[in-house]
Amino acid sequence: MNSLSIFGTSSDAGKSTLTFVIGKLLQERGVSVGVFKAQNVSNNSHVCDDGSEIAIAQYFQAEVLSIPTSYHLNPVLLKSGHGNSASLIVKGHVVEDKEVREYYRDLDLLKPAVDECFEYLSERYECVICEGAGSPVELNLMEKDLSNIYIAETYSTKIILVADIERGGVFASIWGVYNLLPEKLRENVIGVIVNKFRGDRSLFDDGVRIIEERFGIPVLGVLPYTPLNLGFEDSQSLKNFVQNKPNPSQKIGIINYPTMSNYNDFEPLIADETIAVEFITTNIALESFDLVILPGSKRVIEDLRWLKQVGLFDTLQMRTKEILGICGGYQMMFETIIDEGCVETSEPSREEALGFIDDVIVFQRDKVLKKGKYEIFGRAINGFEIHHGVSEKYPLSYEKGHIKGTFVHGLFDDEVFERYKKKTIEVFMETMRGEIDVERVIESINAV
Repeated sequence: MNSLSIFGTSSDAGKSTLTFVIGKLLQERGVSVGVFKAQNVSNNSHVCDDGSEIAIAQYFQAEVLSIPTSYHLNPVLLKSGHGNSASLIVKGHVVEDKEVREYYRDLDLLKPAVDECFEYLSERYECVICEGAGSPVELNLMEKDLSNIYIAETYSTKIILVADIERGGVFASIWGVYNLLPEKLRENVIGVIVNKFRGDRSLFDDGVRIIEERFGIPVLGVLPYTPLNLGFEDSQSLKNFVQNKPNPSQKIGIINYPTMSNYNDFEPLIADETIAVEFITTNIALESFDLVILPGSKRVIEDLRWLKQVGLFDTLQMRTKEILGICGGYQMMFETIIDEGCVETSEPSREEALGFIDDVIVFQRDKVLKKGKYEIFGRAINGFEIHHGVSEKYPLSYEKGHIKGTFVHGLFDDEVFERYKKKTIEVFMETMRGEIDVERVIESINAV
């Protein structure tokens, strides 16, 4: 059986979602399915069952499909670095910070790790669904593309194109991507899925005919616009989240600094009909919020400096109602943050922090990666840690007066949210189930 590549005709076309949707549909027909993304660029990550770190999208896909999580699902991960650099994570662990130019220059050195992980999965699953990245035909980057062209050519995967009709220009995007693909890969395209269609589906019947007859590409489905509000891949998805809560009983403000990370922590809050969530990017009055959260940060000192630049640093210090810090936000609550080893900064740094907690944060080279059960603020949670900064006095959490903080992610997850998540995915899958020609997909991946 062949494996599948999911290519988008643009960024944010729905590749991450369609990866688990198609995977679930194949599972329902008895096919064992793995998920894979050779290289991801995201500040949103999760600790796996094996203690490694991968992008949240692949973790979420595996969670939906009930398969084990490990670094094999996402062998290369890039996170925001200082200046033009990126934090390079290979096989689940930080290797180094590299300039983007150097990363592309040394790309061939990463291919053995990608091959090892794909082959590991292909030995264990009948079909590995490989999520692409952005568009597969950025002509200046095609030779430097691990997630799209490299995987599709090396392993002769069958290819599904996903096009976002909401962006406009759907015909041009499909035609352009298909015809810019190398000829060998065009032969492996089994069809296109038109995503995020609003309104009467029959209005696009002519569109389907045009794509199939004039372009010669089968249409495997036209999917309705259906917000999921789970498994946010990046900040753009977060900003587009749907929230309609006319009578909330609680108002929560989340500080949205430039390198905010692990915002999946707040999916339970977004899902709760009694809570209104607002992401704060400017220096506004904070007293109207019942709770203000300082979330995770990929560049803690840089984001702390941003708080000072925009005025939120002083506003937070004047606040008298509850403030909660999570991971990077927790670190900002201490007296000083010290990064003498340039773990997250370009030069040795010491930065005055908010001063709520009587200790300092010291950055260490080895990242703390833990996953398990924690007792935090009087209750048990299944969470994880992922941080370079450490505190000797308060290594896990702190609570005094209106200040609370912890290194642990997953603070708001509970049984209620788990039931909500399960039900939401079931409803979402029911919507998708009748819209995708999965029999044609199976026929194609079975074809020699």
